[in-house]
Amino acid sequence: MRTILVANIKGGCGKTTIATHLAAEAAGRGLKVLLADVDRQRSSLGWIEARPAGVPALRGVDWVKEIGKAPKSVDRLIIDAPAAMKMKQVETLVRAADIIVLPVLPSAFDEAATARFLSRIEELKPIRKARTTVLVVGNRMRVRTRAAARLDRFLGAQGHTVAARLRDSAVYTDLAAEGTSLFDLRTKRIEGLKEDWRPLLDAIEIAG
Repeated sequence: MRTILVANIKGGCGKTTIATHLAAEAAGRGLKVLLADVDRQRSSLGWIEARPAGVPALRGVDWVKEIGKAPKSVDRLIIDAPAAMKMKQVETLVRAADIIVLPVLPSAFDEAATARFLSRIEELKPIRKARTTVLVVGNRMRVRTRAAARLDRFLGAQGHTVAARLRDSAVYTDLAAEGTSLFDLRTKRIEGLKEDWRPLLDAIEIAG
């Protein structure tokens, strides 16, 4: 089983969108996927409940009150972490993860929060010993903008690069309401958006 933690202490940076898309993509490849929701809003669980018939099946589990363990039959565990986390909770989730996917928006507020989160997790043994891979994702990006360039400079100063850049699109809002993802669709209009994910998906496979 490979465990992917989607986390950042900054709210509204797209953690649930990324967690649900990673879960749907893995399920589409025939993997047995468990999506664990640790956020009190339980948005990931709501997304699963809204999934229509005919899309790849995946399971959800509520870890809001207590962080549990995935059954051995699971191939891929995706954890959707809350923004407000105590250090003990951060430590528990980081220890459980093989890969941490850290979404960040190209804004000064998000960069400051991300810097604090990185400094916290880099003190933990799994990160220090390089047993856990951190993949930073630039979310809601607009290419060739000053904000995008600043994000690259910021991450470089933190010792990280952008693993993938996901474009800003209203399509994600529509899909969330339907309980679907880009990977559940086979239409030409979203192929470009799907390609945005390829570097992240490749990095996850390499990290594993």
